[in-house]
Amino acid sequence: MLKVKVKIEGKRFSIPVPYAVLNLASLIITSNLLNRLINKAIKKNGSKFNFPEIDRKDLKPLLEGLSKNNGLILVDTKLKDGTEVVVRL
Repeated sequence: MLKVKVKIEGKRFSIPVPYAVLNLASLIITSNLLNRLINKAIKKNGSKFNFPEIDRKDLKPLLEGLSKNNGLILVDTKLKDGTEVVVRL
């Protein structure tokens, strides 16, 4: 389970993200429909940038690797204003 902890101005938030939700998000991100909608919105703004097409088979080893490395800290940031963000597996 991915755990996101945020501390802002003395308030703490902890957001657990199960691997099933990550797998569902990867299905949505890799869908052709979403890719077309994003590229259409980008072209509407006049930009020449194209959102790259992401293949599901490229994300699958990443998600499997995340599930094998419990306790690994992915992000640990502290800003000058006291904001802290920690993302841990």
